[in-house]
Amino acid sequence: MQITIEIPDEYIQQLQPNLENFSQRILETLVVESYNAQKLTTAEVGRILNLNRFEVETFLKKHRAYLHYTITDFHQDLQTLQHLQEH
Repeated sequence: MQITIEIPDEYIQQLQPNLENFSQRILETLVVESYNAQKLTTAEVGRILNLNRFEVETFLKKHRAYLHYTITDFHQDLQTLQHLQEH
């Protein structure tokens, strides 16, 4: 999908130095906001931005969007580890 953004002419001059990679930065902002709202998973972030798992983690940290990891997730991981140690 392509989205068009209209910027008033009087602001173009002020924004000109910041227009490099503008569409990529807009996409990244949208992805971060959607991730923070828990509308996207880390896997979806990676697919949208064409990043691997480690690059996604770095990208999210850079934008102060930390992994959604709850105490419930921790307990489930702990149970999985205990189960694996038993076998």
